[in-house]
Amino acid sequence: MLGIIVWTILIAVVVNLILKKVHLPTIIGYIITGTIIAYVFDLHNAVNNHDLKEIGEFGVVFLMFTIGLEFSIQHLNKMKREVLFTGSLQIIVTTIFVVLICMFILKFDYKTSLIIGAALSLSSTAIVLKIYNENGEIKKPYGRRVLGILIMQDIAVIPILLMISIFSTGDEKSIFDIIVHTTIAAAILILLLYVAGKYLLEPFFEYVSESKSEELFVGSVLLIAIGASYLAHYFGFSYSLGAFIAGMMISETKFKHQVEADLIPFRNLLLGVFFITVGMQINFDVIANNIVTILILLPVLLSLKYVIIYLLVRVDDTKRVAFKTALSLVQIGEFSLAVLELARSNSLINPTYSQVLIITIVISMILTPIVLKNLSSLASKLVPEDTLQIVDSLQIDKDTQGHIVVIGFGHLGQEIVEKLKLEGRKYYIIEHNMKYFKIGKDNNEPIIFGNAASKTILNSVNITKSAATIVAIDNPEKLTLICEVINDLTHNSKTIVKVGRNSEARQLEKLHLEHIIVEDEVLSQAIVEETRSCSLPNYSFKSKK
Repeated sequence: MLGIIVWTILIAVVVNLILKKVHLPTIIGYIITGTIIAYVFDLHNAVNNHDLKEIGEFGVVFLMFTIGLEFSIQHLNKMKREVLFTGSLQIIVTTIFVVLICMFILKFDYKTSLIIGAALSLSSTAIVLKIYNENGEIKKPYGRRVLGILIMQDIAVIPILLMISIFSTGDEKSIFDIIVHTTIAAAILILLLYVAGKYLLEPFFEYVSESKSEELFVGSVLLIAIGASYLAHYFGFSYSLGAFIAGMMISETKFKHQVEADLIPFRNLLLGVFFITVGMQINFDVIANNIVTILILLPVLLSLKYVIIYLLVRVDDTKRVAFKTALSLVQIGEFSLAVLELARSNSLINPTYSQVLIITIVISMILTPIVLKNLSSLASKLVPEDTLQIVDSLQIDKDTQGHIVVIGFGHLGQEIVEKLKLEGRKYYIIEHNMKYFKIGKDNNEPIIFGNAASKTILNSVNITKSAATIVAIDNPEKLTLICEVINDLTHNSKTIVKVGRNSEARQLEKLHLEHIIVEDEVLSQAIVEETRSCSLPNYSFKSKK
């Protein structure tokens, strides 16, 4: 066993080093590692080992715990539409479509159809949130949508498992008892975690901190995360749901950031184990024998989920947000693997069908990191902006000049506008995201809704007569496009652009921008400047000349 562990670590390191050269995420490396060791050491059956599955699942547990740290109860309350409306409808509509296909086209019985439909309605929490967390997209509008739907999917695992239990017992009289038992268990679980989080967590961590022991603090964090997960599992719910609630409870305390920093190494290590177990489920014999079925099934499932999610999100958001949200969630997730395995073990689904679906799910998961890595560039190329229009158009006098044009009214744009107000500067804002546009309108800002890459929109704010143009957006591809259009009108002589890294600044060099502010550079310089005021007693810093 020790030899297998050593070889697994070696293969994982080598594969990921190779993938890093071509800028592919480590998730794919772990999945490839799992496939390799499954064939080299004949471990295809080991993936069904209960202990190995539970170790891998705790990677997802710690991921959900750290996600919970970012979202307090108040924050989650603001997301109730994404969770309850969009999330619930996505699961219900996807399940109904799959059930109809299974029953009337594939001629499956209603039990098998319901299980398959419910399983395929779920997406991969582990992959999507890990990548979103790493690149900061979890806080963007589509990241918020994605998180809300994934939370609802995680909650939906409970009734799905309940459904399998009912189908397995075959006793119709027990259905009412099971539902009542589950409702009471949910109430007790929420009450216990709420009371512990509100009244016990802060004093507990303060007491532990007084010991001045990092080991004790880390141990306490692990106790809270694993304890909440076990408690949820004890009452019949998923491990990750308990961890998410515990994370939200800790987010209300002052220890939130320290807890998050201490837990990340455990999370990443166990997530690696989880993805290795996913890779171990790839069986090339099954793929070879059912290649035609898989090649038809995969695009059909992905397309179906994409269309459903896109239409639901598009009801009250832009095409761009709907596109990114739908494309992020088209894959089928890790909980689906567990649902299908449980259904197979209870003779509720044909083993061959189960294997074909598992292979299809794993392939969809492998494709996901590649898609998410290129999400912004795909959106820029494939999805036209919602507007070449001005909604509730702001009439700007043609003689207006000397003003500031602010492109983007997100968090940075709002901060810039506040500073301009304090200085008494005249400004106009262009925003293409309906959410931020509404914030501006509600605050009576001089804002128009439009695509800043359109010359019509730029000319509507007299950009050629402005004193300066500030581009305050995060999307590098869109930023470059906007600067190119502005260059045609103003030659970029008065364009101020914020970029995250020097690599992004180099991409704009061809436009001869005179005012590029590199966020990392400014921040690092500010930090170094702060160190100049920090010194030991009787010692002062002297700069080298």
